[in-house]
Amino acid sequence: MDGPTLEDFLKKIRSYKMKVILKETVKSLGNVGEIVNVSAGYARNFLIPNGAAVLADESNTAQVKHYEKLLAKKVEENKGEAKKVASAIDGLNIDLVKRVGTNGKLFGSVTTNDLAQELEKLGHTVERRHLLLEKPIRSVGKFDVKATIFSGIEAAFTVTVKMDPKQEEENKKKAEELAAAKAAKEALAKEQAENGTDGEEKAEMTEDEKLKMEANKILRS
Repeated sequence: MDGPTLEDFLKKIRSYKMKVILKETVKSLGNVGEIVNVSAGYARNFLIPNGAAVLADESNTAQVKHYEKLLAKKVEENKGEAKKVASAIDGLNIDLVKRVGTNGKLFGSVTTNDLAQELEKLGHTVERRHLLLEKPIRSVGKFDVKATIFSGIEAAFTVTVKMDPKQEEENKKKAEELAAAKAAKEALAKEQAENGTDGEEKAEMTEDEKLKMEANKILRS
């Protein structure tokens, strides 16, 4: 039986995780001063060479404590910025307009990425990983969102999802047309009953044409 291939060996190396302490905030990874688990390749080829992190394993505990002290001031500065963002979005309500299916469900769902983009439009930078939905947003309604901007710094805001006004108008028009067609059909049936006809199409005007004529009368009235 063949043993592990070079490709298997490389995959194992790539999947190997290591702890690093972030010397600066890295988007989609963590805030300055945090100790995070990353792939060995990402740490050695990007984070550490670019000065964004240092190794934080058991073999260099003293160095980690040293960097934690050095980064303390920077961490406090970042916390200060995070508090400003949290204060700005706490209690905020975001209105989202979406198209809705016939079953009352949205076409797709509102994701944390969508919410991060909406906050960005309002001038608030919050990463999607910092946002937590209590339940998936797949319908119209009001939903609560929690944001953990920084360790120990949180905010809460709401999202109100509404149907697209254009779609609402389209639905209203369709409902009126259906109601008019129903009324026209009932009127035609009554007329045929009074005239003693059996409802078969006449040469001069078909039943479908009569329905349309009656519907137009009702819509114009």
